[in-house]
Amino acid sequence: MPAQGAFATLLVLVTTLPLAAVRPDPIPLWPEGPPGGGSPGLSVLRVYPAPAERATSAAVVVCPGGGYRVHATDHEGQQVALWLNRIGVSAFVLNYRMGERHRHPAPLQDAQRALRYVRANAEALGVAPDRIGIMGFSAGGHLASTAATRFDAGDPDAADPVERVSSRPDFAILGYPVISFTEPFTHAGSRSQLLGPDADDPEWREALSSERQVTPETPPTFLFHTDEDDAVPAENSLAFYLALRRAGVPGELHIYQYGPHGVGLAPGDPVLASWTDRLADWLRTTGMLTGAERVAVSGVVRDGGEPLGVGTVTFEPEDPNAPVAWAPVRDGGYRVPAERGPVAGRHRVVVRDLGAIAPEPTVDDVRVVGTVDREVPAGGGEIVVEVEGESE
Repeated sequence: MPAQGAFATLLVLVTTLPLAAVRPDPIPLWPEGPPGGGSPGLSVLRVYPAPAERATSAAVVVCPGGGYRVHATDHEGQQVALWLNRIGVSAFVLNYRMGERHRHPAPLQDAQRALRYVRANAEALGVAPDRIGIMGFSAGGHLASTAATRFDAGDPDAADPVERVSSRPDFAILGYPVISFTEPFTHAGSRSQLLGPDADDPEWREALSSERQVTPETPPTFLFHTDEDDAVPAENSLAFYLALRRAGVPGELHIYQYGPHGVGLAPGDPVLASWTDRLADWLRTTGMLTGAERVAVSGVVRDGGEPLGVGTVTFEPEDPNAPVAWAPVRDGGYRVPAERGPVAGRHRVVVRDLGAIAPEPTVDDVRVVGTVDREVPAGGGEIVVEVEGESE
């Protein structure tokens, strides 16, 4: 059976099984065998499609950690995939080549191939080709960060249609990642496993230190780490985040005080487990959970006919997957740029009063002074918000 036909059969089977019972069969990324030799079964994807009633068309290739020695298939693989499904994201867990027989660039080739595969088959998979991310933990985070900094647009003349599309992820998610191969805070075991005899070569260490490969084309990235991680110190995530800032790439970093290395979803820790909530917020805020375009809006907020002195205005969309847009209000005016603006469509607009700038406090607490429904036009523009000073 052709590879795409086998995939279609598998997709029908997976989508009819109860979510908790899913253990998808592997799909070989290289049906004829991977580059450099080896069995097709070494480089495979397992597909976890988002349930139809929740699907957002976003997709994530998941790279479990394991020091480039093993795959942490459960807590950094399937469990993460099923969580992604719960927020409407289709997941693709990658089994990448590693070990003594498969040094660099084998794992990177597999990650790039996985991104191309999902993009090339986006329509059949029910995902958007421009909202495909990569996610990795620990050494899998190193692989994901490498894929996010070393990519190409594809070969339009390739005989294989998968190879014709881009390997650039549209966003990256890094959990306690190994990032640097040059700094003292590196994870020496991952470096040795990936590079083997070249582990002491300064050129290879430099080339595979992801913080040194960030450019303005690196995709937006979410990172989380813990301060207690003594296997892969938080300086790894910090180095990558700072590199993103220098390159002008949007990023979000959370460093939790407590928690060891390798926590996965961190079940049982109500604080650390909140990293998934922060990730869901980030995916929504960045617009990765909707295909709708964000627009710039500005205007005037009036409370009882008078310009609101100091407050906020929030645009809450009808679509639960669309981003919420927020802006401060000063002397009645507000402005939200397109990169963090609302999407076109109906919104509940909430106005809050923060009080006046005066020698004495003028309000006891933040007050909701009114809500109105507004239609945000497709091109954005000026939206006047009038409320009547009724607090909730």
